[in-house]
Amino acid sequence: MTTVSSDPTAPTRRLPRIGVRPTRKATAIAFFAWVFAVYDYILFGTLLPEISDRFGWSEERAAFVSTLISAGTAIVVLGVGPLVDRLGRRKGMILTVSGTALASAASAGTVNAGYLVGVRSLGGIGLSEQSVNTTYLNEIYAVTEDEAIKKRRGFVYSLVQAGWPTGTLVAAAFVAVFLPLVGWRGCFLLATFPAIVIALLRRGLPETPQFELQQRLRRLHREGKTGEARRVAAEYGVDETPSAPLLEIFRGSARRNTLVLSFAWLVNWFGIQTFSVLGTTVLTKAKGVSFANSLVLFIIINAVAFAGYLFHGWAGDRFGRRNVIACGWILSGVLFALMLTVAHGTVAVVVLYSLGMFFLVGPYAAMLFYMGECYDTRCRATGTSFINAFSQPGAIAAGAIATAMLASGAHWDRTALLVGAVGTFLSGFVMFAARRVDTVEA
Repeated sequence: MTTVSSDPTAPTRRLPRIGVRPTRKATAIAFFAWVFAVYDYILFGTLLPEISDRFGWSEERAAFVSTLISAGTAIVVLGVGPLVDRLGRRKGMILTVSGTALASAASAGTVNAGYLVGVRSLGGIGLSEQSVNTTYLNEIYAVTEDEAIKKRRGFVYSLVQAGWPTGTLVAAAFVAVFLPLVGWRGCFLLATFPAIVIALLRRGLPETPQFELQQRLRRLHREGKTGEARRVAAEYGVDETPSAPLLEIFRGSARRNTLVLSFAWLVNWFGIQTFSVLGTTVLTKAKGVSFANSLVLFIIINAVAFAGYLFHGWAGDRFGRRNVIACGWILSGVLFALMLTVAHGTVAVVVLYSLGMFFLVGPYAAMLFYMGECYDTRCRATGTSFINAFSQPGAIAAGAIATAMLASGAHWDRTALLVGAVGTFLSGFVMFAARRVDTVEA
């Protein structure tokens, strides 16, 4: 016997379902797109010592250049979200991976610091990949016919977000192998071709039903058919009121998490900038490891970090994403502090650095999916991109503080401790102020 809801406001229609095959295809392509976006982004930090030597930059100047690039990247990242909420998820994903290819190719032609700042700022388009991915996959997983993915969506998304340590590992491995053969310019060019292939593959992905419905409602409003828009919205149980996405993320229940998560990202990126983006610099300058050996160690460290994504994706589904993120970052800060202050010898450094990365980057598997759950379809891409953009003010602040400390005579071990380890530790406590959210359904 069929039960009919007595609630007159209950939805009477449901969104179209996405099949198993397109769901898994979208997931796989999202993973590889993120891998090569990260490859391009991390490559700059990995090669910064080589680029600095080529142009004769001091440590302070190199840190200042990195800070200016972070500022440009933040501006670019901030603009991507509203664009995706207007153009669509599929077009947005094609845009981000195309931005990765452009940034990589242009970086190979670097002639001076000003040029490098300009082209590396374009890397913000590729860095937006993760916010566009979480927007798209949140909506696809909510309407998928793949029950295995739907029940474990947080863990499955952790596989996609694990593209960060994978991309970092690929960048370090490629530099170790190809730097002697093709130089740092050639290493940038290597990132161009796979990004182009992924952009072409994404043209065959479906748009999300949630965005198509919002697009239909916007069209009805533009045509003056307000009554029909209201009727269609009621059938699907969504809000049809026209709104500006950037304003929506600061209204109602969304406002608290917008503010808390933005600050958490900002502070946590003190750690990301220090230990992930500038990881080879920390190993060489703070722990006395040679550049060649730092590349090998960084590969090992990021292999462990990959496992961190899987663990935190699974734990987020089981224990709640907010608490898993907070505890992970607190542990990471402690482990990095121990690595910088008491670790002596290669084994101790690698073990503590690896565990620190496990709990630093791993929680982002839960964080990105959690962010998508904080917003509805009208402003999901804007909300996730807005929070994501705060990574760059964090990188800017970290770079500025590090530059000032180095200029005043501080060594890299003390700089990394006060900027990276303390920032990571603090970000974990900030996360406890965020609200729990319900899983997105459709």
